[in-house]
Amino acid sequence: MNGGPSGFNNAPVAKAIVISSALFTIFFGFQGRSKKLGLSYQDIFEKPKIWKIIVSMFAFMSTPELMFGLFLLYYFRVFERQIGSNKYSVFILFSFAVSVLGESVILAFLKDPSYAITSGPYSLIFSSFVPFFFDIPVSTRFRVFGLSFSDKSFIYLAGLQLLLSSWKRSMLPGICGLTAGFLYRMNVFYIRRAKLPDFLASLFSRVSWPSMGSSSAAAGIPGTRNTLETGSAPPYAGRQVERTYPSPLAGSVEPSEDSITTLVSMGFDRDNARQALVQARNDVNVATNILLEAHSH
Repeated sequence: MNGGPSGFNNAPVAKAIVISSALFTIFFGFQGRSKKLGLSYQDIFEKPKIWKIIVSMFAFMSTPELMFGLFLLYYFRVFERQIGSNKYSVFILFSFAVSVLGESVILAFLKDPSYAITSGPYSLIFSSFVPFFFDIPVSTRFRVFGLSFSDKSFIYLAGLQLLLSSWKRSMLPGICGLTAGFLYRMNVFYIRRAKLPDFLASLFSRVSWPSMGSSSAAAGIPGTRNTLETGSAPPYAGRQVERTYPSPLAGSVEPSEDSITTLVSMGFDRDNARQALVQARNDVNVATNILLEAHSH
């Protein structure tokens, strides 16, 4: 399944989260302390450990969890490209806050000193499954041994593996993350209107490691024309724009009617949807990103 352009182009916040999770997991793993990162009743109520609460949002407790978790975090970077780094940062903070609050309430109710919640960015990962379910369309379907699957099935299976990785210890933060995702989608407290100031969101692009992708001129976007053709600068002139989407192939096949209908059903203009699909080589997910970014400009 295609999560959009490769690399972390236009997704500096997601890149910072992935790097932080990997570094925290490796650091505490080398020290042999990863199994002690899970939050318990004592860590929150009896002997509060702020550092442990913060670290538990990033560091995974095992290598399998790290692999599945980083894969999902990397895929879900598509949402930062759709809503922008400013709003995506608020989405992350909201997911963390709601999950920590929910986990604290449940731990207070259980009061079981032997029960500890597994650590890792479960809140962000599982809150991202909500927009993934509602906003990312299915582009292909297939059958295996008589069972029907789609290109989204692999993401769901990775999430299920992560949710059940530590059984009860991992199910609680997963459920809290899903709750945070639904609350964000319901626009509780008008949270979807909130966004961080530009200078705070852009901080991630300065502190994150450089992207492996190369940059060049902006790709053609539906509704705009190339500067060389018009002789005038586009509305985003004056800042470097990375080419993140594939160029349409010469003699490319006309997009399928089903793909065009899928994009039109999401509220996009039919002509723009067709142009985006041509540029995306008939990949509905990439075309959706192109249309959303064109609208944001």
